[in-house]
Amino acid sequence: MLSNGRISYLTTEQIDRLLEACRNDSSNYIYPFALIGLETSMRKMEILSIRLGHIDLKRRVIYIPKAKAGAREQPITAHLADYLKQHLKQVESEQVWLFPSESSESGHMVSIEKAFRRVVAEAGLDPKEVLRHTLRHTAITHLVQAGVDLPTVQRISGHKTMQMVVRYSRQNGEHIQEAMEKLEQRYRKKKEKSQ
Repeated sequence: MLSNGRISYLTTEQIDRLLEACRNDSSNYIYPFALIGLETSMRKMEILSIRLGHIDLKRRVIYIPKAKAGAREQPITAHLADYLKQHLKQVESEQVWLFPSESSESGHMVSIEKAFRRVVAEAGLDPKEVLRHTLRHTAITHLVQAGVDLPTVQRISGHKTMQMVVRYSRQNGEHIQEAMEKLEQRYRKKKEKSQ
């Protein structure tokens, strides 16, 4: 796991190990929880309180009525849309929530910590360092490292202010060096053409 002291995130290899551990776990909910977190950057309660009626696979969005920064439509990846399409074929017709819970007053799960710690350990990661919020940090960090502009990252992540998103762009990594190499290439090509 990479860290700058404030924001920790998983590498692609660690993501693969974590998702494999989720697939093999006894909980039916940990894999969809982790996949949604990694492919949307949604917060824990945003994920656990997804209503089936709020999933729009055609438009590839999930409506979040009670997000931290206000209601929003959360874009989802094509991969996640395909997964949810298959997953929804298996839910009971009267089911309201993606993560239902009969023992919860709300009708949906409110905690997934135990299963999450278990799969993190099974993936060979440290449960004290890799928390549920690490999924959100991972998604946002990889968006930034892929070169997605910060206003778009803010729209996807649902951050209220740009200042929160800027924290992710300050991390040092391969993408920073690649950006500098691109800058250098632009300058060198221009200079070579003029000679």
